[in-house]
Amino acid sequence: MTKDAIKKQIRQAFDRRVAVRVYKDEEIPREDMEAILDTAWLSPSSIGLEGWRFVVLDRQHIKGLAPELKEVAWGAQYQLDTASHFVLLLAEKADRYDSQPIRESLIRRGITVPADLEARLARYKIFQEENLKLADNPRALFDWTAKQTYIALANMMTSAALMGIDSCPIEGFDYDQINAILAKHQIIKPDKEGIASMVSFGYRLRDPKHPRSRKPREDVITWLD
Repeated sequence: MTKDAIKKQIRQAFDRRVAVRVYKDEEIPREDMEAILDTAWLSPSSIGLEGWRFVVLDRQHIKGLAPELKEVAWGAQYQLDTASHFVLLLAEKADRYDSQPIRESLIRRGITVPADLEARLARYKIFQEENLKLADNPRALFDWTAKQTYIALANMMTSAALMGIDSCPIEGFDYDQINAILAKHQIIKPDKEGIASMVSFGYRLRDPKHPRSRKPREDVITWLD
């Protein structure tokens, strides 16, 4: 496939993609969902931390959890009734420069010599304390890790669009209550992780009533002379 053909394919997928809230009664094949999930697994993250987990709900699991989730997730009402799959994007808590997850992420990438490991951790200490100014703020640390999950979220939605699969990112819910529900069902480890967002997947029942709108391109993209 030529570069121009690839560019055209990408543009067509983005032109078609919208936030779909009502889906057809059609199951996404397991192999297609696995391909979508691979793009989350292989996504980049700040300092290579991978401070995330992606929990997949198929129709059976959605049906079991929907009555509780709908009570506190105003932004997922129709999706919980019709989606083929949901993915819950979880972010780790307390990923400070001196935490075990950060140390493990370095070892995973081959930084195992003790002096090299300590030098990199010292650099991350400066990064978090002086650059980001979040090392001693648990909420800020969680938010820093949570925003990395949006890279994986975007990659899943893009790969789905290229495959003709629709999606909808969801933030419209009470985070504390969703975390409590997920903890009750032993889906999350509440002392170590919390939900960052959700995304539903399926095949649209109908095209949207209103055309998608965007700000003028020239107001959004600036090339420096």
